[in-house]
Amino acid sequence: MKAVVLAGGYATRLWPITKHRPKMFLPVGESTVVDRIFAELERDDRIDEVFVSTNERFAPDFEAHLAEADYEKPRLSVEETTGEDDKFGVVGALAQLIDREGVDDDLLVIAGDNLISFAVADFLDYFESREAPTLAAYDVGSREKAKAYGLVELEGDRVVDFQEKPDDPKSTLVSIACYAFPRDTLSLLSMYLSEGNNPDEPGWFVQWLQEREPTYAYPFEEAWFDIGTPESYLDAVAWHLDGESLVDESATLEGASIGENVHVMGDAEIVNTNLDHAIVFSNVTLRNVDIRRSIIDEDTLLEDIDLAGALIGAHTQISTNE
Repeated sequence: MKAVVLAGGYATRLWPITKHRPKMFLPVGESTVVDRIFAELERDDRIDEVFVSTNERFAPDFEAHLAEADYEKPRLSVEETTGEDDKFGVVGALAQLIDREGVDDDLLVIAGDNLISFAVADFLDYFESREAPTLAAYDVGSREKAKAYGLVELEGDRVVDFQEKPDDPKSTLVSIACYAFPRDTLSLLSMYLSEGNNPDEPGWFVQWLQEREPTYAYPFEEAWFDIGTPESYLDAVAWHLDGESLVDESATLEGASIGENVHVMGDAEIVNTNLDHAIVFSNVTLRNVDIRRSIIDEDTLLEDIDLAGALIGAHTQISTNE
């Protein structure tokens, strides 16, 4: 079995913190979003090769990251785009990768910005028991949230209807970006695209596919985070920390109050500052500030301010001290 980790997006909703880094490298605890996935794929003996599908702009970042890691399976497969306007769409890029890499095997496809709490091995066990296209499904608990995803209707565990980004969701069970396709299904990607169908989101392909052959869902009830916004990133870190806080041993704290779900990274200097539900990257200096539900990128200096719901880019300097 092969695996594809989708890592070709430009994460514009998380700018400026993802303007110059792939969002898959955002820290969640002492790991990163994508490393959690790589680690699971590395452990599963059924998967013999992992293609990391990224773009030309971020390819050097992934090359450096993989060179420093101990993984044996992942290797880059680069989509020839450098900006959001050049993208082929996820389905288009996946079809190109399958052709480019000569993939002729069962295929796991998973988004590199997915923070999932179920074991990928359990998902693959389920897929192998069905011997058919399989997707992971999650109840987002809100019809408003469901509008942003592919809505799944089931009879038992079989998908009987699928609506990508419906205006009026009938339920809250959605497909997340985790799919397994039998080898014989892969040729249908080219057929789908040749008919002029939407190349952007995998859900459109699944909607088309489930009308043509049996497709199954793997519902799970644990946590799931689609890390695409500052709010979802903060929520993912809060879930991981579970009310605790993580402060790197190289950080300096002086008169600091560290609340719940705070991650302070290396060489940060926190002086007379209150932090709660916050992510503070490396080499940040905070003096006399109060920060809540905010993300402060690296090499930033903040003094004498109060922030809530803020997203501060790297190398920023803000001070209200006259």
